[in-house]
Amino acid sequence: MADKTIPQSRASRNDLTAAYVRSILDYDPETGWFRWKWRDDLRRCDNARCAGNVAGAQDGNGYHRIRIDGRRYKAHRLAWLIVTGAWPAEQIDHRNGVRDDNRVANLREATNRENGRNGRLPRNNTSGFKGVSWHRQSRRWQAYIMIDYHIHHLGYFDTPEAAHAAYCVASARLHGAFGRIE
Repeated sequence: MADKTIPQSRASRNDLTAAYVRSILDYDPETGWFRWKWRDDLRRCDNARCAGNVAGAQDGNGYHRIRIDGRRYKAHRLAWLIVTGAWPAEQIDHRNGVRDDNRVANLREATNRENGRNGRLPRNNTSGFKGVSWHRQSRRWQAYIMIDYHIHHLGYFDTPEAAHAAYCVASARLHGAFGRIE
């Protein structure tokens, strides 16, 4: 069995090696699902109960988590480790915004800011469009975009669709591949 090389300090969440994770989990990059492998270090009844079964479960935030050696890991980070052989430098972004879609084609490395740019339409949005809200004083729709934690005003418009079009142009220019417009 592969060495998992756990450091003396348990401060790091990235204490598993790719070889160790590959030795205990099968990962299907097409579906994003993980299955437990048969392990010689487990009792026979534990293997009979686990080997071949889907690993982990969805948490309250919508992420799939897998418990390995008593610690919980986000499945998308484990997928990245298995595929690339290294832990991500910062975060892993789900391109389509679905937190438990861990297909390798849906995952990409991102900074905290890039990951935030790929956010969905907030639940409290009343316009139906990202980056658009009603401006009471002017009685028009306003478009805005967040850049480096600052809101930038893009203008006032007669329709929410026109305001959203301005947001889409700004998002493509400023957020690039990480910009989500819906």
